[in-house]
Amino acid sequence: KMLDDSLEPGWLSEEVKTGTTIIAIEFDGGVVLGSDSRVSAGETVVNRVMNKLSLLHDKIYCALSGSAADAQTIAEMVNYQLDVHSIEVGEDPQVRSAATLVKNISYKYKEELSAHLIVAGWDKRGGGQVYVTLNGLLSRQPFAVGGSGSSYVYGFVDAEYRKAMSKEDCQQFVVNTLSLAMSRDGSSGGVAYLVTIDEKGAEEKCILGNELPTFYDQ
Repeated sequence: KMLDDSLEPGWLSEEVKTGTTIIAIEFDGGVVLGSDSRVSAGETVVNRVMNKLSLLHDKIYCALSGSAADAQTIAEMVNYQLDVHSIEVGEDPQVRSAATLVKNISYKYKEELSAHLIVAGWDKRGGGQVYVTLNGLLSRQPFAVGGSGSSYVYGFVDAEYRKAMSKEDCQQFVVNTLSLAMSRDGSSGGVAYLVTIDEKGAEEKCILGNELPTFYDQ
């Protein structure tokens, strides 16, 4: 006998989303990207430790938000296209090229896809760069935040950001922002993933939830 549909848990029919906090910031000589790790379907957490910082090329990453499937698919497509492109031109691709590919895919399939990606990395022409992409938009920013948790921390990042921050300052800025967003946003949580990219390459780091900085109400 078939099970009654009403007995199925609600998350089975919900779209899996990276209800998220993502952030990227430029420093002199590179960039720092960060994200939380919670993936949810409706009110159910379906993955506590997903790394939402996806490799596009050796020194270019993107931070994923929106539909998990859509965002991962875009990242995989761009990763493949950049590999082909770098072989054709005989050198590492530019960060702007990666961001343009993301923008083009997002715009071409804007009716079908639900994803927002922040692209950041380092290249020898432009140094550290952060790009926001949304539908047909492509804009370089000194820093960018995204995902559901970003609504809780816009005031914090606007108040705390300063020009010419060091690499260490940027890393702390990212960790503090993620910690605040994860404590307020029910769709953000888990651990914090960081990637620092400069001329030497990319360095990944994971900060456990109990190692994140705490603030007055925590």
